[in-house]
Amino acid sequence: MIIVFITPRPNPPHKGEGIHIKGKHMEEHFRQIIVAVGEDPKREGLLKTPYRAARAFEFMTQGYKKDIKEVVNGAIFTSDSDEMVIVKDIELYSMCEHHLLPFLGRVHVGYVPNGKIIGLSKIARIVDMYARRLQVQENLTKEIAKTLMEVTGALGVGVVIEAKHLCMMMRGVEKQNSSMKTSCLLGVFRKDDACRKEFLSLIQ
Repeated sequence: MIIVFITPRPNPPHKGEGIHIKGKHMEEHFRQIIVAVGEDPKREGLLKTPYRAARAFEFMTQGYKKDIKEVVNGAIFTSDSDEMVIVKDIELYSMCEHHLLPFLGRVHVGYVPNGKIIGLSKIARIVDMYARRLQVQENLTKEIAKTLMEVTGALGVGVVIEAKHLCMMMRGVEKQNSSMKTSCLLGVFRKDDACRKEFLSLIQ
């Protein structure tokens, strides 16, 4: 004889309920951090700090909730342009995955079209999608470049990031004037010296 017990499945959460539950969990963790550093979470100035901190952290990591199809939203267009396209000085705000402290700076992106171009704002949105996650700058640079290469089918993509890291500025070695530069060159940007030099000179 085989006896099968069937447990009723719980009703699925309403839209947004899961996010609300996670937010509440995050609030409690921030409240515990406040206690751990020796403060009183019931003090007037700290009463709503766990809530605010949780909302801020959700905003700063919103990239996890986005996917490339949603971000690009069909903004790929046919074009006979084969000249380099560059978007300079895209503001960058991200979170160091090692210390949960911000790093911020600028991103320069270039690509050589291969029959398709992407909507200008979508380049900045791709940057934000990956930046609004726990990151290291090296990986962030590659993720932006590889994704742009995939969605456009470009002949080549170049990405350069210049950023300052608070994990190095306000703790540890405390070097205030240091900055980090990373690059990822794909396709003709890597293979063609003239193309690479043109890109690097134009972003200066």
